[in-house]
Amino acid sequence: MTGTKDIEGEPGPVLFHTAGRAAHITLNRPRALNALNHTMVRHIDEALTAWEHDPAVEVVVVTGAGERGLCAGGDIRAVHDDARDGDGTASAAFWYDEYRLNARIARYPKPYAAVMDGIVMGGGVGISAHGDVRVVTERSRVAMPETGIGFVPDVGGTRLLALAPGELGTHLGLTGTQIGAADALLCGLADHFVPSASIPGLLADLAALPVREALARHAQSPPHGELAQRRDWIDACYGADTVEEIVERLLAHGDPAAKDAAETLLAKSPTSLKVTLAALRRARRLGTLEQVLDQEYRVSLAALTTADLVEGVRAQVVDKDRVPRWSPATLAEVTQTAVERFFAPLGARELGLAGPGTAPDPAG
Repeated sequence: MTGTKDIEGEPGPVLFHTAGRAAHITLNRPRALNALNHTMVRHIDEALTAWEHDPAVEVVVVTGAGERGLCAGGDIRAVHDDARDGDGTASAAFWYDEYRLNARIARYPKPYAAVMDGIVMGGGVGISAHGDVRVVTERSRVAMPETGIGFVPDVGGTRLLALAPGELGTHLGLTGTQIGAADALLCGLADHFVPSASIPGLLADLAALPVREALARHAQSPPHGELAQRRDWIDACYGADTVEEIVERLLAHGDPAAKDAAETLLAKSPTSLKVTLAALRRARRLGTLEQVLDQEYRVSLAALTTADLVEGVRAQVVDKDRVPRWSPATLAEVTQTAVERFFAPLGARELGLAGPGTAPDPAG
């Protein structure tokens, strides 16, 4: 399978080629920081099907076109327009296929190697961090920034964050903080550090050598991270049962970084913060990625009906005034009943990845 063309004959939004033993996926929307759309998701799934049964393909490698990063996430502008002007059908269909692709990547029978160079956020995490070979560089900036746009971490991100040591995942999920290579490794979002200058050599070696041997030629120790020395206040503060108490603990701790984290939280969507905390806690108790993705699908569809998703994307992406007007505006105004609504069963609309009778318990 080599390349794709759009209807005008120009290179498509995702490109495919093979080189030796490796099959390559290149996300090809560099001006949009390779943001994923539904067409890209479908093409990637089709390629994975073809390569799964191709004996000449021994490893699948995903990279991003351009110099800025692998992928900045899903096409949130399209979701915004669908939520504002449509009935949410297009977004629901996109997430349905995207989350199934995330699960497929995690279970893919051949090595799936993601080069997480540059920006890797939201849906970019979903297309990479579920693989079994995840490479970061000194340029990597990894994040799940959904609470800043009135949304909640998805694409299996709540499971990835829930599995991070201590409360690191809670901190990252609530604040949307970007992390570098060392912290991505610490949090279990990546496996190997390779300097960006060595990526071309790594890709060449993956075409000729077994994955383990290719990595051994290029993997190094990462530069120093930040989260390890912050574990004391992160674990102490984010272990609280409510977002309100987390904020109180952060403000009272005394570490300037803890205060900064509190101020970051207070700028996010109050509803998104409370739903995210609930989703992370529930994800810890769910047994599989498929169960978590089923839960995330419920949450995502509920988010489509809120004012905060449209307002958050407007403020950050459309008008770019960076002054969202959240509704409700404060944590105290977000009731437990409002949070529980995000986890309500969908009936016939369930994603159903975990199979009949295995949907997440709405009671948590």
